[in-house]
Amino acid sequence: MSINGNRKEKHMTEKTDKLQSILQEKGRLAVAYSGGIDSHFLLAAALRALGKEQVLAVLCRGLMMPEAEVCEAERLLKDMGADYRILEVDVLAIPEFAENDKRRCYFCKKHLMSRIKECAAENGFTAVADGKNADDAGVYRPGAQAAEEIGIISPLFESGFTKQDIRTCAREWGISIWNKPSQACLASRFSYHTHLTAEKLQRVGEAEKILHDAGFAACRVRVHDMIARIEVPREDMGRLVTLTGQIQKIRELGFSFVTLDLEGIRSGVFD
Repeated sequence: MSINGNRKEKHMTEKTDKLQSILQEKGRLAVAYSGGIDSHFLLAAALRALGKEQVLAVLCRGLMMPEAEVCEAERLLKDMGADYRILEVDVLAIPEFAENDKRRCYFCKKHLMSRIKECAAENGFTAVADGKNADDAGVYRPGAQAAEEIGIISPLFESGFTKQDIRTCAREWGISIWNKPSQACLASRFSYHTHLTAEKLQRVGEAEKILHDAGFAACRVRVHDMIARIEVPREDMGRLVTLTGQIQKIRELGFSFVTLDLEGIRSGVFD
């Protein structure tokens, strides 16, 4: 191994050791779980450091998350043998969420994390952790502010784990979803101040499921009134435009036009 390779390996070991130390200091920990790679890796690390009896995963089910993702998250929890709870949440009852306010994530995260903290406390857990990582500090994340305000800890962030660090370590640990594309709240598919309804969120979730079922692991369907603007990685664009059947299915959900975004998939386009 090269000198640079040795340095990288040593640096990763230092981060992993620091993460384990932070987790062990807590003794017992509840993890706000979403089924994404960040919270999944954090849960795996907590189970390693503390043991199954000292760890609780809490998953929120609501319109902000496709039902298929909830089912997949629960399957992952069962496969890990983790103790978990699923909370039903009505995000449309949060005014700022329903109106898709620019600080939607702040108010939504405050509500969800408060519910998770209550659930954790009812089960004897005082410390609650989320999957925030070092890369999140450089992007617009009002939800992270809300989590911090109510006392949610972020062990991955404290340990200096970047998204790539998480994926690298998860792969080494044999975690099956190490390369799972990042998912985001379905509200992010709409421009700010677009009034959100259950029908709108479910429709965009169904549109993306059509693409997922066709083999597009990374995709977004952004909504502009009656236009569905599809984002996929540039290397997948050629295949997408040949799938007339899937495009027609998306139109049949109630869209007048289905378009392809030539810039490709990217996070936070409405920010």
